[in-house]
Amino acid sequence: MCPTLLVLTDFSAGANRSLKVAVNFAHLLEAQLVVLHVHRDSLLDPERFIGKLSGESYEVTMRALHSLVRQLPVPALAEVGQGLLPDVVADAIRRYHPLLVVLSRPDAENIPDELATTTALQLLRSSSFPLLVVPPATTKMTAPRHVLLAADGGEFGVDEHGDALRHVLAALHTPVTLVHVTESATHHTAAQAYETVAGAGLTRDLPRVSANHICHASPLQGLLQAVAEQRADLLVVLARPRSVWGELFHRSVTAQLLLHSPVPVLVLPVQNTPARKRPPRPTETDGLLYSI
Repeated sequence: MCPTLLVLTDFSAGANRSLKVAVNFAHLLEAQLVVLHVHRDSLLDPERFIGKLSGESYEVTMRALHSLVRQLPVPALAEVGQGLLPDVVADAIRRYHPLLVVLSRPDAENIPDELATTTALQLLRSSSFPLLVVPPATTKMTAPRHVLLAADGGEFGVDEHGDALRHVLAALHTPVTLVHVTESATHHTAAQAYETVAGAGLTRDLPRVSANHICHASPLQGLLQAVAEQRADLLVVLARPRSVWGELFHRSVTAQLLLHSPVPVLVLPVQNTPARKRPPRPTETDGLLYSI
């Protein structure tokens, strides 16, 4: 069965960039695309009065989407859904079983994190599904050449979505570096972090996986430092349930990376598992597993 990538579009410049990224992933994965636009024109829509609804008719939107899909260099289907975005995306996931949901991040650089909201954050709250989030200013739409995977050293479990991530990383044929951030330059749990990622099976069948420790008081800034120093072009983040459902979600490293990372972020939701050992933990990360 041909693997599928579900790509969200609102016909914006950012969405077009994320579609180009998805096309390159589809080439490597020998996958088809399902390009989904959520058409919202109901008088009862809760966002009608904050400027987020389309002014075009359903028929015009469908023609525009089919025209866009016909120009793609990979097999692709066009879908226009009606309703609230999380519900429409959840329905598409049930029908197509994609490896990833690919979407763009709106430009929220001038908006405080506490006020910023993105489609990615909505989807993480409503479903535990891997997301590939492309920043609005990205200029590199080709396949990644160096992947960073963040790990905090805590144990975790993965479901079938872990297999999807392994499949994606293996298809990239690119170096993967596990990044572990702590405040101490000497007392850290980088070895433990590597063991947890390997123990969950995420490094299986990957030819080149190395580990890198970053000393920084801020997990967020430490990861962004690693992206810059390693010249990485994809950051993999493993999000624990509390980083998705917690009241302080916008303060979690996961959310901050989704809002501010200069490179695409692949978010894999994971489950917490009881720890066999309790090594000294790094600075609280509110649910982020630093990723390679």
